[in-house]
Amino acid sequence: MRRVVVIGGGILGLAVARELTERGDEVTLLEKEDRWAAHQTGNNSNVVHAGLYYKPGSHKARMSVAGNRSILAFAREHGIPAEVCGKLVVATQPSERAALHVLAERAQANGVPARLVGPVEAREYEPEVSCVEALRVETTGIIDFPAVCETLARLSTSAGADLRLGTRAVAIRPRQGGGVDVATETSAGDSGSGTLRADVLVNCAGLHADRVAELAGVRPRARIVPFRGEYYELRPEKRHLVRGLIYPVPDPSLPFLGVHLTRMLDGSVHAGPNAVLALRREGYRWRDVSPRDVADVARFSGSWRLARRFAFPVGWDEVRRSLSRRRFARSLARLVPAVEPGDIVHHGAGVRAQAVLPDGGLAEDFLIDRAAGQVHVLNAPSPAATSALEIARHVADSTET
Repeated sequence: MRRVVVIGGGILGLAVARELTERGDEVTLLEKEDRWAAHQTGNNSNVVHAGLYYKPGSHKARMSVAGNRSILAFAREHGIPAEVCGKLVVATQPSERAALHVLAERAQANGVPARLVGPVEAREYEPEVSCVEALRVETTGIIDFPAVCETLARLSTSAGADLRLGTRAVAIRPRQGGGVDVATETSAGDSGSGTLRADVLVNCAGLHADRVAELAGVRPRARIVPFRGEYYELRPEKRHLVRGLIYPVPDPSLPFLGVHLTRMLDGSVHAGPNAVLALRREGYRWRDVSPRDVADVARFSGSWRLARRFAFPVGWDEVRRSLSRRRFARSLARLVPAVEPGDIVHHGAGVRAQAVLPDGGLAEDFLIDRAAGQVHVLNAPSPAATSALEIARHVADSTET
């Protein structure tokens, strides 16, 4: 029986822990926070993606399409709230139609049920939407991802895994002859600290994945640059404006899908997110600043190359939208003209762990580095939550080769 240490208690780390435990490994999972899904998983839009956006043949495309099926089946099996409601991707002006058609072709290549519809049919799904054409995607859904995490944690514990909240890895030392020693520290103090001897280390630390890799003596191929996505919510009396999910045609040069409208399982309607550079890896507000995190971004040459590509006008527009509710509402009104600034209220934020390459390029696909007895998941942004069970199988396979 192998001893495996998994670092990170988001949906991916928990899915990996369950997968390895079911394969017969002795698994210990470390999560530095006092609850599961405290960061990326617990602060996203809870959308189950269909897989239409991603390059055909990529890990994202294959795992998103398969993950759409597997995560919804998991939800049905364990009584987790989920709904397959479909969505509209809308071209709001003629110049966007070509990109929408490319998206439809990509959906077909990836095996995603989707079809182009005209404005009249689009309004049968969303009476308040404005478009010249739209792509109807049938398999997109919504789910309670934190509830998925709680279930994964319960199943893993029942199968014998040792899941530790409030515990962080503070040192990782590869052993001569194989395996690693992981020194831990608990939020309760020295009484809970110690060293774990593992045959395999799996790094699913998300926003800190590159730092954990370095802690283990691995030079990561990419660095994490955090981007904050801020959400608004429609006031209760305006929820009728949106029936399901409404997305804009995305800019193919950017990893973000643009601000969109999402009806949640409780009937509320979330709007967002935008994308601005976060000044702390866990910085959910402008005033959340970490000198260390800012310095890391500033020292990384890829950050400056990325800034030269996107700071103006894209980045500047995102900052202005972050600081102005009126601008944010204007972006939503492109999709649903009836939305006005007074119709939306702030509803928190999430931080995306964007992996950036030294040349300033964005890691477009899931990115996994391996060393002797180590697997490091360095890039697993959206649709990682949708694909979590599929990525977990892939990671578990990686530990055996």
